[in-house]
Amino acid sequence: MDKVSVGKKIIRVGGWQLFKRGAKMLPFGGTFIALSLVGSDVRRKGLVKGVVNSGLDATPFVGLVKNGIELVRGDFIPDKHPRGNGKNGK
Repeated sequence: MDKVSVGKKIIRVGGWQLFKRGAKMLPFGGTFIALSLVGSDVRRKGLVKGVVNSGLDATPFVGLVKNGIELVRGDFIPDKHPRGNGKNGK
């Protein structure tokens, strides 16, 4: 069995994130991709922020500008803070 190194996993995940962002930047094809990713946005950002983020991404040209800036600057709408599971005293 071939083990995948941590570095390759990080590159694969980073490449997927870059692909998703780049695909959402397409003026009209990106709308379909953004709408298909609403669920993951809602899980990461919460209901209202996730829907707003996906709505901006799905809007042609607005999503293009938003994602172009986010590639350099980071997310406009930050992810919600992860909750501790209580196992580590956190």
